[in-house]
Amino acid sequence: MAKRGDKRGDKRLAEQRERQQAYRKRIKTERRPSRDDIARVLLHVVITRSAARDKLDELEKFGDLIVDRLVEQGFDKRVSYDAFDQLVDKYVKQGWEFRRKTHITTETPIDSNDTE
Repeated sequence: MAKRGDKRGDKRLAEQRERQQAYRKRIKTERRPSRDDIARVLLHVVITRSAARDKLDELEKFGDLIVDRLVEQGFDKRVSYDAFDQLVDKYVKQGWEFRRKTHITTETPIDSNDTE
């Protein structure tokens, strides 16, 4: 492990920073969603569809599963249920939608399967 001030360690950090910057630029250019982007959309879809189909028992089971996983990671159970319930309230009762990601351009995305 490199110590602070170690020239090799400084060089590795600079190289890692450059790789990370190139990676972020490529992801932005490709307009590729991150794991977190997909997870947010998935959660929104599950909550809103369950509520729209009046499947609140399924939504409750889904919430239990999420909270159990959060508790396994060290989160407080009561606070986790509260956070989940607040999201459900925002999505269902308040019609909360996602805020646009400002780093994504307003241009129409190109479908990589489009053969025109």
